[in-house]
Amino acid sequence: MNVDQIKQVVQVLAAAIKGLRLYSVDHPATTKQVETLQNGLFGLLQHKKLIKMGLLEGTLFVEDHLFMQEFPAATEIGKLLESRELIGFEFMAGLSANEIQSLLHLLHSGGGKGQDFVDALASQGVQRIRAVAAEDDDDDDQKPRKVYRKALKVVDQIFQDVRMGEIPSSHEAINVVKSMAQLTMTEPHAMMALSTLKDYDNYTFTHSVNVSVLALAVGRACNLTDDQLKTLGLGGLLHDLGKLRIDVDIITKPGRLTDAEFDAIKEHPGFGADIIKEMDDVTPEVMQIVLGHHLRYDRSGYPSDAAGNIASPLVEMAAIADAYDAMTTLRSYQRPFTPRRAIARLKEISGSSLHPDFVMHFVESLGAYPVGSLVRLDNNEIGLVTKVDTQDTSLVDIKIIFNAAGALLEEPLRIQLRPNQPRRIVAEVDPQTKGIDVTDFFDLDS
Repeated sequence: MNVDQIKQVVQVLAAAIKGLRLYSVDHPATTKQVETLQNGLFGLLQHKKLIKMGLLEGTLFVEDHLFMQEFPAATEIGKLLESRELIGFEFMAGLSANEIQSLLHLLHSGGGKGQDFVDALASQGVQRIRAVAAEDDDDDDQKPRKVYRKALKVVDQIFQDVRMGEIPSSHEAINVVKSMAQLTMTEPHAMMALSTLKDYDNYTFTHSVNVSVLALAVGRACNLTDDQLKTLGLGGLLHDLGKLRIDVDIITKPGRLTDAEFDAIKEHPGFGADIIKEMDDVTPEVMQIVLGHHLRYDRSGYPSDAAGNIASPLVEMAAIADAYDAMTTLRSYQRPFTPRRAIARLKEISGSSLHPDFVMHFVESLGAYPVGSLVRLDNNEIGLVTKVDTQDTSLVDIKIIFNAAGALLEEPLRIQLRPNQPRRIVAEVDPQTKGIDVTDFFDLDS
């Protein structure tokens, strides 16, 4: 890559940011700099689909060029990145002048720091410039919500790479699955709570992460080893990668699919396996999960020609997670199942679609009323199950949301249901009938 071109881009970027001290983002002088910057980036992107600019041990780099020699513009951008708690930017082919203006505006006038800046840039509709936040090095790194959010970012990056025709890196995915696997063992209730999050505008991202979380829960219930859990979690995270090669209008269609459209959907496991083959450090078992998660236990699913090549039991566990998350997700043609109803449905299709023993272990680990269940107590109070004891699933923690008179409490009341206590669960309640989203009542930042 031409070093002079790189230096020019860095110099113009620094000048454009500095120019905003004098001119507005839509001033002709700024517009001219944006145009020059856009042309410079187009030059760098001529033979690549993505250019990375960031900090390496405090020194600015652009792709493979590290600014070791003094270069004032590089120093200025480096200081700016540090002040914004960012480690860099990724510029993608086809970026627009408006996207560059949005970046400049946020860098100059606000946008917050770290993840807040990343979110602010995305909220501006900027798709071809991505900011990358610095990771905190404190104990908060292993908080469930932070790990879940990082998993979403990893999936987003992998999907972007596939869309751009790049071979995705497995490094970050492997690391985040390792963290999720650890949390599955130490804080299973928190991970189950996070799996109730459903972002309907970004369903593919949240579904991928939720299937990974749920697959880890299935694996824990089936007493997998640490290494097996990590393999299973990675397979869950990547299981729908092949959908990126399916017509987006079919993937996002609000109603039921036609036969022809469903035939197209059936291609996604094979497409996903093809992508997985190109990725580093991804085991054959992960590829089996991606290829076989729709095969069904009786092998009546798809792709039928792969049935004889799928031997790993982890495939059957991922299929259970995929089914559970799909059942509990709102669709245009389906109301979401409550957790208890989803369990009943899993039992119905075990032995045909799903592995009966693995379903049994998973269901037993969830308890009669899994985390995320809205329940009615015998005194008519309604509460949310927030924790189920891993050793004795009859021991549950509940957050009371509605009092006995049916009124929504201003401050939910936390209780623990234990034997020989006056209160007990008598029924499950559909959250939609109460007009609430149960995820609003979880302490998901803990």
